[in-house]
Amino acid sequence: MIPHLLLLTLLVPAQEEAPAPEVRPVEDVLVGEGKWRFRWEEHWMKLPEGREHLGSTHGCIVVDSKDRVYVNTDTEAAVMVFAPDGTFLRSWGKQFAGGLHGMCLVKEGKEEFLYITHLARHEVLKTTLEGEVLWSRGVPMESGLYQDAGQYKPTSVAVRPDGGFYVADGYGLSWIHQYDEEGVYQRSFGGPGEGPENLRTPHGIWWDTRGDEPSLLVADRENHRLVSFGADGTFLAAHEPGLRRPCHAQLLGEVVVVADLAGRVTLLDGKNELLVHLGDQPDPAKRAQFGVPPKEWTPGQYYSPHCARMDSKGDVYVMDWNATGRVTKLVRVRD
Repeated sequence: MIPHLLLLTLLVPAQEEAPAPEVRPVEDVLVGEGKWRFRWEEHWMKLPEGREHLGSTHGCIVVDSKDRVYVNTDTEAAVMVFAPDGTFLRSWGKQFAGGLHGMCLVKEGKEEFLYITHLARHEVLKTTLEGEVLWSRGVPMESGLYQDAGQYKPTSVAVRPDGGFYVADGYGLSWIHQYDEEGVYQRSFGGPGEGPENLRTPHGIWWDTRGDEPSLLVADRENHRLVSFGADGTFLAAHEPGLRRPCHAQLLGEVVVVADLAGRVTLLDGKNELLVHLGDQPDPAKRAQFGVPPKEWTPGQYYSPHCARMDSKGDVYVMDWNATGRVTKLVRVRD
């Protein structure tokens, strides 16, 4: 006699095992067009253990000769350093917590240094890449423009090859101050007014080596434009290629990358004409917003780009002005 259970097993046809559900990779989010296409990487950073977020990002980014990425935060880790693959390397700047705003990387011989601006300390400083302060300059009282330190809130610094440098008082009185290679004050230019040479929040500056004569390129944010000045502060030209509120402009070769606070990053060509907009925020109500939480971030869309920098490969790192801290990476797509 065949046992009941065994008989039942023989009578019921064997059923094929259900296939495992197909696991589909998340599709790449691409921004840009033509030869200016990039793959969006939201989570490229590997934060140090015990840290869930960067903390408030209201500063800048620079990339050194080894493509290491230096990022400002408003925390005691005022400068955080990452490898190109996002590996956390180190941080420094406890004394700069809350107010470190602009950074410029300068190569002198075989060494590299940082020039940084600080809003709350009302000063510009030169440091090593490890954070050792070499010197600082405070309020340029010799300009005759300031009555007290609180009026001076420098946002950016640009350095010429000869060591002379410029400081943008972007959150203060909107002047650009020029210093020689010894750090001695020379002159001030720009400032508030209605003329083409006048500025409203000269937020970011960059030494522009394109063309026959190098010049100072200024992100004149609340005038919605870029402006070029000669080395001595002479007004040269204004550039208005559809910018909203440009915060910073950086050059890599002939290409200018502009962080636009009103929700996008823009690439310009050697004539400061539009190449492409990247990550354009379609909702005007979400542009230039500090408090957008991570759960509301949409890949492929910016909210408040405050700084953008290219590395040697043409990849772009973008900092949003954000309470939690947001730095995305755009990886250049090459067919």
